[in-house]
Amino acid sequence: MSAGRPTRRRPPPSERRARRLARRHGGSDLGGRVVVAIPAAIAVIVVNAIGGAVWALALLAVGCLCLHELYELLRAVRPVRLAGFLALAGLLAAALWGTQFHILLAAVAAVPVLFGLTAWGPSREHASLAMASTLFGIYWIGFALAHAVLLRGLPHGNAIVIDVLVGTFVGDTGAYFGGKAFGRRPLAPRISPNKTVEGLAIGMLTAVAAVVIAGLYQDWLSTTDALLLGLGVAIAAPIGDLFESFVKRDVGVKDTGAAFGAHGGALDRVDAALFAAVVGYYVWHALA
Repeated sequence: MSAGRPTRRRPPPSERRARRLARRHGGSDLGGRVVVAIPAAIAVIVVNAIGGAVWALALLAVGCLCLHELYELLRAVRPVRLAGFLALAGLLAAALWGTQFHILLAAVAAVPVLFGLTAWGPSREHASLAMASTLFGIYWIGFALAHAVLLRGLPHGNAIVIDVLVGTFVGDTGAYFGGKAFGRRPLAPRISPNKTVEGLAIGMLTAVAAVVIAGLYQDWLSTTDALLLGLGVAIAAPIGDLFESFVKRDVGVKDTGAAFGAHGGALDRVDAALFAAVVGYYVWHALA
């Protein structure tokens, strides 16, 4: 061995596996997104077409998975998971069988229920932080999915749900390709270093265009209304994406889970849609 040549350390097995995985998926991110998106899109179309309790139950399943992922990220402060899941179910039930008033009532009722489960449950250090982290998940994920149920219940709501999702995910794809091709100026380097101003602009334009084009096949949706709905989605969806990125960066993780393998968790896939569904509901409620 040469005296001036340092010994090369062999990386541990876990690191070697991570590198192999990165090489395997590094050039096929688009293919992986398509593989994930197609069955998910089919499932959404089917349960949305059925509507009613089936739609609400599907959102409950998605919401429970998202809450689980979030509470895993925040496990250091020991959120009261049962309270979060009960509140989510209550919010969706209120949206399905009630009105906005009943959703507010369910949200208010979640606080004393949370207090009871915290005070008379297992002993927790910093119980106030545990309750705060629990409410964070309830209001971020629970309120958004409750609005998705409300949106489905509006006139032509089943089609508007699809329009909102199309705008959200086409906009995300536009931002991805636009950023890769033209991205120069970082959008929010402290939150998500790979996002660029150019990608955001292209993503917003493609989101609006996607909703307008979808509206061409819906004779009850005017071009003006489609533009307003698309603009709402184009603004809300990137904020939802950045919001989730901010949470992940704060706790020091890349993905919220592994529900979709190398493409992250459920919360990674629906982060933008959570914000877009809320804005989509209020825009269409005003227009309809």
